[in-house]
Amino acid sequence: MSPLLEVTGLDVDFDGRAAVRGVDLTLERGEVLGLVGESGSGKSATALAVLGLLPGNAAVRGSVRLDGQELVGAGERELTRIRGNRVAMVFQDPLSAFTPVYRIGDQIAEAVRAHQDVTREAALSRAVELLDLVGIPEPARRARAFPHEFSGGMRQRAMIAMAMANEPDVILADEPTTALDVTIQAQVLDVLRTAQRETGAAVLLVSHDLGVIAGMADRVAVMYEGQVVESGTAVEVFGRPKDPYTRRLLAAVPRLDDPRRPQPPVGDPVLKVRGLTRTFPLLKGTAFKRRVGTVYAVDGVDLDVRRGETLALVGESGSGKSTTLFELLELARPEGGSVELFGQRLGELTKQQVKALRRRIQIVFQDPMASLDPRMPVGDIVAEPLRTHGADRATIARRVPELLTQVGLDPAHAERFPHEFSGGQRQRIGIARALSVEPELLVLDEPVSALDVSVQAGVLELLQRLKEDLGLAYLFVSHDLSVVRNIADRVSVVYLGRTVEAGPVDEVFERPRHPYTQALLSAVPLPDPERERERQRTRILLAGDPPSPTRRYDGCRFRARCPLYASLAEEERKRCAHDVPEFEGDGVACHFPRVREVV
Repeated sequence: MSPLLEVTGLDVDFDGRAAVRGVDLTLERGEVLGLVGESGSGKSATALAVLGLLPGNAAVRGSVRLDGQELVGAGERELTRIRGNRVAMVFQDPLSAFTPVYRIGDQIAEAVRAHQDVTREAALSRAVELLDLVGIPEPARRARAFPHEFSGGMRQRAMIAMAMANEPDVILADEPTTALDVTIQAQVLDVLRTAQRETGAAVLLVSHDLGVIAGMADRVAVMYEGQVVESGTAVEVFGRPKDPYTRRLLAAVPRLDDPRRPQPPVGDPVLKVRGLTRTFPLLKGTAFKRRVGTVYAVDGVDLDVRRGETLALVGESGSGKSTTLFELLELARPEGGSVELFGQRLGELTKQQVKALRRRIQIVFQDPMASLDPRMPVGDIVAEPLRTHGADRATIARRVPELLTQVGLDPAHAERFPHEFSGGQRQRIGIARALSVEPELLVLDEPVSALDVSVQAGVLELLQRLKEDLGLAYLFVSHDLSVVRNIADRVSVVYLGRTVEAGPVDEVFERPRHPYTQALLSAVPLPDPERERERQRTRILLAGDPPSPTRRYDGCRFRARCPLYASLAEEERKRCAHDVPEFEGDGVACHFPRVREVV
């Protein structure tokens, strides 16, 4: 029997520049083929070429056959008949893929009526049924909502519902979990499995996340510089990789189940935070804004960082991680709670003391391109903090080459501008700038989240070496728990602005006590097909999205999503509903903590 989808000798050029070269792929009925590789490898261009969705400056050559029917060179009318009917697409960014001025239900119904002769009422009923199938709460009401009223995870589930609408033969999923929290990612992948089961479709899953591929794919094709360099079953490619690039890629992936040995704290506390709170006004109106509520962004964060250690701050988007960082960096009196930095209490300092403290704490931002002035050569960027703190020309001339060398860059490139460097090199420039004034505490806000896995490994190795050589302390914010396992000494978990668990990283990751920590860890995919398939049976899927930070919640704010809450006795549930769990030191803020191994 011939393959359902057969790609042969596929070439894609953009304005004469080769993006895909000689790609051969086959997709059998009912299977999942994972297409992996780093940014620029040609994964998405290959997937989009299948349906003729590339922009006008793309030239496509080769063959794409669907059940023997050639799609390369097919007319727009024929492709329109196939798109959304026999072959459906789940795009990377669902907000851009949905039309913002039409309701979600109407857009799914439109996909149904485009290929089926049914009434508008029947199509809308089918849309509600599909939203219910992918786990959207109150589907009839949500069908009347607009895309911006859905969270990122709900939009992606609605996009999968639209892909299922006509029971396609093939679903092309292009990075469907990029930029989603690990808990929401687990929900979306579960929905994608449901879509495949309900429709019987074959799936081409494009992803840079090897853990996602390990858990979903039957076969894997690895792309590098526009070519497929290795393919085979998931077990073969992950367990016995043949191509050097595949081996390097797998070796660079941080694993949740492969910890390094954490270093015990070696010095005095450099940062001590107790009961930190921060609110923002919720405003409504355009010309005349009025306050209609309050956003409780940080609502009880406790943390300690000692000299020479790395403390990781983890939690879902909106949990208050970045707000906590910027509250600390303001070096001002906190709205609530207390902050001590190097033994000095914020809010009780003179201007001179604040300026001196600013030299001792520096930040490395998430997006290296956005944090570097594009009009300044990198030598001036690195020297800017030195000038701010009054360094003379001789000191600056000596320090800039030293710093560039220290972070693995060529000092001769000091006159180049940020756009002339790669993403990983730009992040090294940001690190050099932060180190220029010889700080004692580095605040790292998602410093490797925008980098490919091989580049990420190099930056993490650099950070570890600098910490050991310079005796630095790190406050490391990340949503990637595999990265945290491999760089942190201690970890602090926050949920809806409040610390819920903290302790040595090995203790928390191997024996988590809070149900939220357990769910976070169980949702992290492992780049190991056999282990990942075993873990799917014990994965903890949290219901829905995190609740709104615009409400003050009585009792435990996690209880609405807590898998433990439903199993408690009535008196125990009353306690969860009315009493706020207290957090003290390296501990857990849960009334009924239970150890559960999830890795």
